[in-house]
Amino acid sequence: MTVPACAAPAITPEEWQSYLDAFVSPEGRVIDTANGNISHSESQGYGLVLAALAEDRSGFERILNFTKTELMIRDDGLAAWRWEPDADPHVTDTNNATDGDMLIAYGLLLASDLWGETTFFTEAAAMVATMGRNLLVSADGLPAILPGTEGFAGNDATAGQPILNPSYWIFETLPRFDSLDPVIDWNAVTETGLELLRRASTTPAGIPGDWVVMAGGAIGPAPDFPAEFGYNGIRIPLYLMRAGLDPAFLEPFRAKASSAGLFKIDLATGNAMEPIDEPGYRLIQAGMECVATGQPVPEELRTLQTTSYYAATLQLLMLDHLRRQRPNCLGLEAQS
Repeated sequence: MTVPACAAPAITPEEWQSYLDAFVSPEGRVIDTANGNISHSESQGYGLVLAALAEDRSGFERILNFTKTELMIRDDGLAAWRWEPDADPHVTDTNNATDGDMLIAYGLLLASDLWGETTFFTEAAAMVATMGRNLLVSADGLPAILPGTEGFAGNDATAGQPILNPSYWIFETLPRFDSLDPVIDWNAVTETGLELLRRASTTPAGIPGDWVVMAGGAIGPAPDFPAEFGYNGIRIPLYLMRAGLDPAFLEPFRAKASSAGLFKIDLATGNAMEPIDEPGYRLIQAGMECVATGQPVPEELRTLQTTSYYAATLQLLMLDHLRRQRPNCLGLEAQS
């Protein structure tokens, strides 16, 4: 899918400048302020996507330059996932994180659409081809996204099935990838992501854990990972909404939310463990509520809060979606 165009960027210049000031260094490093001020391929990818949505070419190229110089050091053209400011060398884990690579490629595609730069398109196509060749595996007979090239392929404890992260299904990216890559059926990958959610809906939690294994027609928590829905999974309803997928898939997440936002969920019992309640996260809950009932989101969630990198990133992505696709949720009239 292509993000619908607006007369002006859905992310305002003031919001984007606040994000840059809070989380992006002069060199273009997108800083995870709640995680020891490290950077990673995910943060760089989100930064590229947001810069394109904000239509800030100079900011985009600044973030891209850091990404290429510091993270694109692998032989396969994907990004090393972890960069630490106090380490020497700064890259402390050269494994990739596939969601970061997906976001980087998608940011390049959005930038190519916006500014007509063929180099961005070519670089994105190369990354998509590599992901399709190296990071798609069979999970219980279905095409699935491997979270990284190393460490997730499965073992005796998983009955040979790969370990998956449902939040790595960034649904809006997959139709674009399908149009680029004639070898891989990326639309089938979309269906696998939805099948993950269908299977999870019959578990005690009703929603998937952050790290799971699919086997025997079922889904369960991955061994040696916390058996919980948490900060990874809170992105899933955001991705469903941004991709315009069936709102029915939002209902299990909505059932676990409250006016206070989302929660960490114990997969064994389905019980809430602790709130995930920064404004950016609460906007996801409020967006789901508007989709379901038409109830506008609270006023205090309609402007960016730079409480932490991750919460602010998800809030901007949600605001961008609501302003483009569901302005009624913000008390606005549709624009084009």
